[in-house]
Amino acid sequence: MAEPRLELKDDLRLALDRVAFARGVGVEPDDWQRDALSSTGPRQLYNCARQTGKSTVSAILATHTALYEPGSLVLLISPTLRQSGELFKKCLEAYRAADKPVPPDSETALTLTLENASRIVSLPGGKGHTVRGYSGVRLLVVDEASRVPDELYISVRPMLATSAGRLVALSTPFGTRGWWYEAWKSAEPWERFMVTAEQSPRIPAAFLEEERRSMGEWFYRQEYLCEFMDDMFSVFRGEDIDAALRDDLPPLFSEAGGIQ
Repeated sequence: MAEPRLELKDDLRLALDRVAFARGVGVEPDDWQRDALSSTGPRQLYNCARQTGKSTVSAILATHTALYEPGSLVLLISPTLRQSGELFKKCLEAYRAADKPVPPDSETALTLTLENASRIVSLPGGKGHTVRGYSGVRLLVVDEASRVPDELYISVRPMLATSAGRLVALSTPFGTRGWWYEAWKSAEPWERFMVTAEQSPRIPAAFLEEERRSMGEWFYRQEYLCEFMDDMFSVFRGEDIDAALRDDLPPLFSEAGGIQ
């Protein structure tokens, strides 16, 4: 992030415009990032390849929420404390690049508390019991969401019940299983953003071609093309099994036991 470029006179504008805030802290958003930052949707999924800016968008959202919505609780959750800690560092970078427009009440390696009573807290995932006890969450960010256990996801959703809070989940795919896959494929009203590595202006085509050769097509399509791949040792693809299932056929055997 660049040197601070924000001034106090811009506070109202920046409070209403997260894209302007991103630019103010030295981030020029890509098209999809502008759409994500401008959205007021309560539920967002970022199915994005690595190095396409999903963590940056999430950190800007988290920092903006804490600064301009006093009393907000922002939780950053991932499978491990190290991972949530990395996202928290991006929040601190944005906060410092903004020249700390709201002074800190306290700042640790895992928590930022501001004088406006807002907090940004990074937590390890585990299986859910380690994050219980929080409520009234204004923004819940789930990083590496495809690796977050279903139990943890189910345990954190009620934290948004009374706060009209937002849920943002970001990840690359990790097979055709788990809540992240189900959410992406479901008809539920998630706002979905998908960005492959090949769509990123910052990732050279030569690097991607080397990665494709090095890791093989199965891994490449999942890590860089954001495709939900069946287990590489599966005999049948999940979509073929689903296509073979029909509920409009009469049963083979009658209730009397004879073949119909």
